[in-house]
Amino acid sequence: MADDFDFADKVPPSFDHVGDVLKNSEAKGFNPALIVLLLVVGLLVVFLVGNYVLYAYAQKTLPPRKKKPVSKKKLRKEKLKQGISAPGE
Repeated sequence: MADDFDFADKVPPSFDHVGDVLKNSEAKGFNPALIVLLLVVGLLVVFLVGNYVLYAYAQKTLPPRKKKPVSKKKLRKEKLKQGISAPGE
């Protein structure tokens, strides 16, 4: 009875190369998830480096920001807190 199933173990000689092709094709190519991950990480790095470069350039070239003028009312309050009388009072 064991002799009846011997044909399952034997591969015809014409199909010998098919097994080798299948074994070799599994190792070729990139994982699609890896490609997406590399693309996203690459774009994130480009974004962060670009922002840093623009920030450094702006720090060197732009003039310092002007301070807002202090109102007369605030000046008067500050002088009163310090104990200095405002002129005309």
